[in-house]
Amino acid sequence: MTRPTSRRTVLTAALAAAAGAGAVASAGPAGASPSRTSSSPGAAVLVDNRFWTTYPDWRCGVSAGTRAVAGRRPGLVISAPAGSTAYTDPHTGTTSTWEYATWTSPVHRPAVPATEVIASWNAHTPQGTWIQIELRGGYSDGTHTPWYVMGRWAAGDTDIRRTSVDDQTDGRSSVWTDTLSLDDAASGLRLVSYRLRLTLHRTPGSRLTPAVHRIGAMASDIPDRFTVPAAAPRTVRELTVPRYSQNVHVGEYPEYDNGGEAWCSPTSSQMIIEYWGRRPTPEDLAWVKPGLADPQICHAARYTFDHQYEGCGNWPFNAAYAATYRDMNAVVTRLGSLTDLEKLIAVGVPVITSQSFLKGELTGAGYGTSGHLMTVIGFTADGDVIANDPASPSNDAVRRVYQRREWENIWLRTKRYDANGQVRGGTGGVCYVYWPVSPAPAQHRVLRSLGLT
Repeated sequence: MTRPTSRRTVLTAALAAAAGAGAVASAGPAGASPSRTSSSPGAAVLVDNRFWTTYPDWRCGVSAGTRAVAGRRPGLVISAPAGSTAYTDPHTGTTSTWEYATWTSPVHRPAVPATEVIASWNAHTPQGTWIQIELRGGYSDGTHTPWYVMGRWAAGDTDIRRTSVDDQTDGRSSVWTDTLSLDDAASGLRLVSYRLRLTLHRTPGSRLTPAVHRIGAMASDIPDRFTVPAAAPRTVRELTVPRYSQNVHVGEYPEYDNGGEAWCSPTSSQMIIEYWGRRPTPEDLAWVKPGLADPQICHAARYTFDHQYEGCGNWPFNAAYAATYRDMNAVVTRLGSLTDLEKLIAVGVPVITSQSFLKGELTGAGYGTSGHLMTVIGFTADGDVIANDPASPSNDAVRRVYQRREWENIWLRTKRYDANGQVRGGTGGVCYVYWPVSPAPAQHRVLRSLGLT
C-alpha cells in the first residue's frame, strides 16, 4: 500500500516489512524560545516553537465572539457567536449550519526564517462542537500566503469528519496534509512571520463551546543533509513505558487505514498516554468488538484518523488526540540532536519520533519504511537507543535496542536514498512530545529549554 508522494516522506505508507514484522505505517508553547540543533553554545537556531496557552496569551490577538477563560488551565471559548455558516462535510456530503466565533493570534516572527511550519493544538470539543485551524505566513519579500487550513478537527467523529485539506497552494508554498512547506527552498524565499486563526463552531442555539487550551506552531529551516553530526552519549536511563504492537491488530477495522498494519502513530501515542497514567474508559471502548486484544489501540486509530489523508499518521491529529486526556499537553516539534532527546529521557519524558529508512539501514529492525513512528524510552550505557517499536510481531517483542549512530542519522537527516537509488526526503528530527499540565520541576526546566512550555 502506498500513498501519493510529496515533499514529506512520511505521507507515504510502509515500503515493506520482513522477519514477521509486518508492514509499518505512515506518519504523517507559551513563550517563543527557539530550540537549537544542539545544546552547544552558539549553535545555529534552526527550530522555533511558539504556543499560546496562558490567560494573557488568549487576551492578545483579535477576537470576534470568543473570550479568554482563566484558571488552572486557561483557554479560549465562545462568548457570543460572531455569526453562522454552512459547512458541507466532504466525507459525508451532509450540509449543516453552525454558529461560530474566531480568534486570530498576534503576528509571530520566528527566530529562524522558515521553510516549513507545522501547527498543533490542544482542545476539548464536546459533541456538537468542532474547530478549524488556519495559518497565514509572511514571506521574506513582504508578501503573504493565503489563509491555509491546517485542520478541521473534533475529538469525536459524529458531528464532522476530522480532516486535513488537500490542494492548498499559492505557487510558492503548499500544505502537505499537516505541513506548510515552501515549494522551492533553494530560491532563498522564507517564511519570516505567521499568524494563526481559530474558528470555534457549535450547534446553533446551544450553549455549547469548544475550549482551546493550546495553539501554536513549530517553524524550521533544516538544511538538506544525508548525514548528521554525531552527538556524544550523555544519558543512561530506561523509562517503563507500556508496550503495544500495531501488528497485533492487522485486519481489524480496515476502514481506518487498512487496519493495524498502518497504525504505528496511534499505537505509539497510546503507549505514551498510558505511560502518563491516562487511558480510555470502558464506556469509551464500548464500540470496539468484544474479544480484541488491546482495544484502546483501535480507539486511538479511530480518533486520530484523518478522513482526507485516509490514515492515522497526521502528526497534529495525534497530538490533539493525546491532549483529549485529562490534563495533558501535546505538541509536534523538531529536536536538533540526540542530546535534546536525551535531556527529555533523563527527566522522564519519552518521545515519539518519525523516521524513514531502508531495511539495511537500521540493524535489528527487520524492515524498511518510507515513514514510521516509534517511541524512544531510553539509552543504554553505550549510548544506544532503546525504543518501543510498534512494528513488531507481538507486544513482548516491542522493546528494541538500536545502534546509536544508525538511529541518529535516519531520524535527523532530511535526505536519503530509496531502494531504487532515488533521492527522497527525511523528517529532520520530527517528533511528538506529550506531558502533563503540571510536570515535575526538572521536566518543566527541560521542556522550557526546548521552547515547549
